[in-house]
Amino acid sequence: MKITIFTAVSALFLSGAAFAANETYNIDPAHSFANFSIRHVVAKTSGSFNDVKGVIKIDRDNLANSSVDAKISVASISTGHAKRDDHIKKPEYLDAVNFGEISFVSSKVEAKTATEGVITGKFTLHGVTKEIAFPFKVLGFGLDPWGGERSGFEARTIIKASDYGFSWMTKPNAPVGDDIEVTLLLEGVKTK
Repeated sequence: MKITIFTAVSALFLSGAAFAANETYNIDPAHSFANFSIRHVVAKTSGSFNDVKGVIKIDRDNLANSSVDAKISVASISTGHAKRDDHIKKPEYLDAVNFGEISFVSSKVEAKTATEGVITGKFTLHGVTKEIAFPFKVLGFGLDPWGGERSGFEARTIIKASDYGFSWMTKPNAPVGDDIEVTLLLEGVKTK
């Protein structure tokens, strides 16, 4: 009888520990950014999408058990130049009216170290979904000044605009390139 009770208590403890290992963080839109840079004529131009939302689930002890579901508002684009922002939202570029959201839903995480890895998933832009991989870093975890817990992440990749149905780079003397360098800076607020 003692063995049965001990086994039951141990199983309950272990299952609780496993459940507790996966932490959930809501992406904080006020402190998260999807930054990009792209060739413009012979230089580069850059900007950010400032409305990033979603959920990060992370297992600090085993990053492979982690996941991300993120959404970016196309209307939140900011390049530091209002006229350019309005132009980018038009149908010839991002077409914010018909394709107002960019999304990423992870399907796999490969840990390289305790704080670095590669996250793979479905990336949707301009109505086209492709599987892409983001090398990422866990920047840290800590308490914020308001009594909450926060997490920080950075991820980088390069996508091709042509993979998502864009054709601006095919025009003669096209001023804008095909390669888009993407950097995600995400800050999460712990929910449980």
